[in-house]
Amino acid sequence: MGGDELNIIKKGANYGWPIVTYGLDYDGKNISKSTNRKGMERPITYWTPSIAICPITFITSNLFSQWKNNLLVGALSFEEIRRLEIKDDKVISQEIILKNYGRVRDIEVGPDGAIYVLLNNPDMLIRLKPVK
Repeated sequence: MGGDELNIIKKGANYGWPIVTYGLDYDGKNISKSTNRKGMERPITYWTPSIAICPITFITSNLFSQWKNNLLVGALSFEEIRRLEIKDDKVISQEIILKNYGRVRDIEVGPDGAIYVLLNNPDMLIRLKPVK
């Protein structure tokens, strides 16, 4: 019910679950009382309650030059896309750029540089592009 994490993946690293977590079990109880422990990596961000992360993609398009290399995270349960700015392996800002259009199933940067979002409930494909 919570504790969705964003981690920087490192070869051989231990991310601790379920020994360390920000998450709650489905009955509402803590999975663990520890959120950090020596020798275990900490997430660069986490979401409690769970946002039910589905797709994640980096913005690689020059069409979105101000957002280049930012991370887009889809949230099934909140029907939203969040844009995360990451610097020096830390999330320095986070904003919701799309909300209540449906459950976000996939996000891709197309060959034209636009961002394509596959939704369901209702089922549709939308194209995002910057406004001049």
